[in-house]
Order: sequence, then structure tokens, then C-alpha cells
Amino acid sequence: MTPNRLLITGFSNPAVKAARSLREKKHRKREGRFLAEGLRLLTEAREAGIVPEALWLGQQRDPHPLVDALEAAVAERGGTIYETTTDILSKISGKDNPQTVLGVFADLPTSLDALDRNRSGIWLVAQAMRDPGNLGTMLRTCDAVGAGGLILVDQCVDPFSVEAVRATMGAVFTVPVAQAEWGDFLRWLRAGPGQLVGTSLNTSFDYRGADYASPCFLLIGNEAQGLPPAYEAECDLLVKIPMLGKADSLNAAVAAAVMAYEVLARQG
Repeated sequence: MTPNRLLITGFSNPAVKAARSLREKKHRKREGRFLAEGLRLLTEAREAGIVPEALWLGQQRDPHPLVDALEAAVAERGGTIYETTTDILSKISGKDNPQTVLGVFADLPTSLDALDRNRSGIWLVAQAMRDPGNLGTMLRTCDAVGAGGLILVDQCVDPFSVEAVRATMGAVFTVPVAQAEWGDFLRWLRAGPGQLVGTSLNTSFDYRGADYASPCFLLIGNEAQGLPPAYEAECDLLVKIPMLGKADSLNAAVAAAVMAYEVLARQG
């Protein structure tokens, strides 16, 4: 095999242990890397110009031109390609039926300073979001409406956990994600143009009757508790999505999508 292509069949191999450790947040932070699995996700990354440092391939996979393209991209960037068994891929991914393609990526930028607020007229902001599925859905919504990015405020779920990355369906590679504490976010926001719009049960103002400026930052609260009163007080506008049934609110990610499409329609 070529120098950047290795066959690994032992569970005790250091490369296996290093890749497996990235399932835990503390190791991801220490190493500055994260895992993504599946040909679709890795192809989305490659098409966005993001190539894994290491590519893990199952020996029993079917030939595919997209896998060939991934291998060529990794080799061109000087990365390592590992061929291994299904059992080892399962150990790395934590799944009984693992994908036959898995990548180890360097961390993506997550600071507010990396964002250009003029990139789009719509931004999503999630406060204390806990569920990786909701985070994934919000990133996919960002991609769908052409939002500038997703800003995670306070202690949110790790956007680079295996579960969150999987839920994004590749949007984590196409949509900027930033993480910040509330105070830092507010200072950044108020340093330039931007309307902060919060969704809340503590208002009677219908979201369909609002005037949305550009750029508009849509603030969605925690799944269980919504926005804290102090955060609502900082919003330029509070709106409510009418509920015609017995439920008092929508799922956080669904509410974000409803709001984003309304803003898109108004700004269009």
C-alpha cells in the first residue's frame, strides 16, 4: 500500500483508539477534531471544500465513484486512508451497523468573529438547545432558507457530536456555526446592524404581522423552558406563533423553520 494508505485489522491500533475517542466531547476539544460518517455527509463536505484528515473505509464496501473522489481528495491533501473491518468501524462509530465510510475532520471555526453578518438577511440563534436532532434540523433549515448561519448561545448541545453531525445531513459543512455566551453575543450583535426577534408565549403579537429587518436574528429558546425573561427583554421584537390546538408551543426546531420561512417571504 502507498504511504498514506494503511490496512488496520487490530482493535488495539492507536489510530483506532484515537478515532474512537472523538465520540466524547472532552477528547474532541482536546484534539480539535470530530467524526462524520456516511458517504453523503462526506461528499457534502468535499463539495464544500472540506476534506477529512483521515478517511476510514470498510473493506467490504461496494465500489462507488463518490468514494473514489473522496479518496483522491484526501490523498491530494496529504491525509491518511485507512481500510478496516466492519467490527472496527462499529467500534469507532458506536453503531452496530456502521457506515462503510467515516472521516476525521479538523474543527470548523466557531467564534462570532468568524461570521459576516452581511452574508444573509436571516440568521438563527438557539439558546441552551439540548437536543442534537433539533440542532441538526435548525442547520438544515439554515441551509434551506439561505441563512447566514446558526449561533448557539449559552450551554448548547455540541454541534460536532456524532449524533448532531449525523442529524445535520451535511449542513454542518455548508452552514457556519458559532458558539458564544449570551453577553458576548449581545455585544457582537449591537456592534453592527441586526434586528433581534424572539419567539415567546409572553406576547400576543402574531409573527405574520411583524416587520422584519435585514439582517434578522431569530432567537429560539430552550426546548423545555423557552427564553428567559431577561433575554426576551433584550429583543427588538417578540412574536408568537398561534396555536389552534391544545399544545401551547411548537418544537423548537419546527418553530425556527416556520419563522425563517416567514422572514424569507417578507424580505423577498
